[in-house]
Amino acid sequence: MLGYLRKMEVELANPVQYQLPLSEQLVSLNSLIGKNIKLVFTGKIACVHCNRAIKKSFNQGYCYPCFKALAQCDMCIMKPETCHYDQGTCREPAWGETFCFQPHYVYLANSSGVKVGITRGTQIPIRWIDQGAIQALPILKVQSRLISGLIEVAIAQHVSDKTSWQRMLKNQVEAVDLQEKRDELLTLCEAEIADIMQRFGSDSVEVLTDASSVDIHFPVETYPLKVKSFNFDKVAEVSGVLQGIKGQYLLLDTGVINIRKFSGYEVELLV
Repeated sequence: MLGYLRKMEVELANPVQYQLPLSEQLVSLNSLIGKNIKLVFTGKIACVHCNRAIKKSFNQGYCYPCFKALAQCDMCIMKPETCHYDQGTCREPAWGETFCFQPHYVYLANSSGVKVGITRGTQIPIRWIDQGAIQALPILKVQSRLISGLIEVAIAQHVSDKTSWQRMLKNQVEAVDLQEKRDELLTLCEAEIADIMQRFGSDSVEVLTDASSVDIHFPVETYPLKVKSFNFDKVAEVSGVLQGIKGQYLLLDTGVINIRKFSGYEVELLV
């Protein structure tokens, strides 16, 4: 099976169901756990946006011109609190109006410990699965990406906004009461959230008091004790027994590889 990689497609089930996109093919991966697999990078890379052949990718799959031109590659996507649409400097105003000015959710996820994050409604629960979270809970629904970013910054004063991918892959995480943590954090950030609501309107933030925590189970037979990461830019062939899948990582008995990182790489999969 040969094709250009994209990030793995996921479906919330027990366990999570994974499919590997290789160009137009979708390869079911759960059935390959316990088997020897080999991934061979052919040396070809294509931009995930414009499909041009490139020698080096930026921001997980883009050519340099797309990386510089597309709003989805701007720093404000990583740091939405820095949104500059109102300054008239958005790279793609029409795209920004569609992507950023829609409801977003502030959530708590337990991946390598409790963290705060944001996502669009269409990315629930995909975002949580991609981060390797074993639990997740939406806590606020807000009117725009900017508002979600401002609230995330406030909550991140009290809890992490990042995942330790090594701890996540080793499964060094214990279940917690996310509803209790939500109540604690919203109390700590009450003043900041009130200021944001005063700035954007009382209907700009909705507290999701009735939301339930989602438990996520990953298809993993054995978690690594030590994490060795493969890089197609350094080693073209990756092989070993597939012991599990978590987040966007394949866990082999020889090491792990982040599939999303190599979006746009042409790879042959051998079983």
